Amino acid sequence: MIVVVIPTYNECENIIRLIPEVLAQDAGIHVLVVDDNSPDGTGDAVAALADGNQRIHLMRRDAKKGLGSAYREGFSAALAMGATHILEMDADFSHDPRGIPALLAALDSFDLVVGSRYLHGVSVVNWPIRRLMLSYCATLYTRMITGLRLSDCTSGFKGFRREVLESFDLGTIRSDGYSFQIEMNFRCMEKGFRMGEVPIIFIDRHAGTSKMSKKIVREAVIMVWKLKLGSLLRRWLIPGGRHDGRKLGAAL
Repeated sequence: MIVVVIPTYNECENIIRLIPEVLAQDAGIHVLVVDDNSPDGTGDAVAALADGNQRIHLMRRDAKKGLGSAYREGFSAALAMGATHILEMDADFSHDPRGIPALLAALDSFDLVVGSRYLHGVSVVNWPIRRLMLSYCATLYTRMITGLRLSDCTSGFKGFRREVLESFDLGTIRSDGYSFQIEMNFRCMEKGFRMGEVPIIFIDRHAGTSKMSKKIVREAVIMVWKLKLGSLLRRWLIPGGRHDGRKLGAAL
């Protein structure tokens, strides 16, 4: 089973068009929407789509609790559903559902696959230059400090094999926004999982309002240092350093 986890908050206009497009990519795909009690009725819209369609699932939460929290709960639910492949993506069409088959194909060779905006140059459409520079520099900053060998460290369009998420205590991953993506990548690197990338074209949201904030940016800036220092501390405390895991593969 393939489960695509999509967190939502006020994404009613987008989600009712997105879900059918996601399901159309593969007959084995199930969609799990994690909705944070959206005032615009996103949860009710998904519930209506799910009525009579066993491939659509809805997790309702009672308040806006953050992206990282939504993914943690969504991943846990996907594992409980029996998913062998778990994908994550945004609800606003910035991640093209037609990119899903490439992620799934790459998961035959890798344990974590990232949909990269920067693998072959810059593949971003309709972003202001300030936002583009923030994203690109965030990846350079993260690579320099953490040693991650990914061209796009903050992408939220990615896929995991089941055993990757099973290897984590998801409750210990407390970061949100950009830093959630960075932390998940870093944890995979630490455990020696095979990490790859596929190129995507990122298009700014079709409707609604961006969830980006200064708080999310600050958290990411601090998080990379926490990850690096935590890794160094574990290597000092645990002889042999690196966690057990499969050999880290080269990026696609």
